[in-house]
Amino acid sequence: MSLNKLDILGMEGVISNYKRGRHTIHQKHCIIVFSNIKTRKDANKLIGRTVSWNTIAGKELKGVISRAHGNNGAVRAHFKKAGVPGQALGKKVKIIK
Repeated sequence: MSLNKLDILGMEGVISNYKRGRHTIHQKHCIIVFSNIKTRKDANKLIGRTVSWNTIAGKELKGVISRAHGNNGAVRAHFKKAGVPGQALGKKVKIIK
């Protein structure tokens, strides 16, 4: 699948989990899965894009896609400040920039 700029903007994905190791959880780094991205090559085209997640209170938390995660199209996004709360897992994010 070839991605162009119009296809990327507004694309929705799901926060699947935090970046984690055996003993640690990094709450500022989230793994995001997009339904129409299936390969690492397509995931690398999203690097540098900004994603946003809206809280129930109306705040908007923004993160930047930093790298691909695995070979099946997942990406890793870095959120500033305190990171993303646990309520965000399984919720939708949107590419805004």
